[in-house]
Amino acid sequence: MTTTGDGGDELDVDAMLARFRDRAAAVRERPLPPIAGPERERFVEQAQLDFQDFAIVGDARWTFADGVLRLEIDLGR
Repeated sequence: MTTTGDGGDELDVDAMLARFRDRAAAVRERPLPPIAGPERERFVEQAQLDFQDFAIVGDARWTFADGVLRLEIDLGR
């Protein structure tokens, strides 16, 4: 579904959320580069955070009213 903001621009929210789901999947499937030690730990930690962030937004339900896009995220699942 698309929404139209005040400026007349269209935003396909379903497609946007699908892109977040795709990014989460890409992070999960991303191979580890040939690094070791502290750099590897930082890479793994960042990948976990990236996956979490993208997956959370990708799972959102949305509404659009009075020019305001609201994303609802159920953290209880």
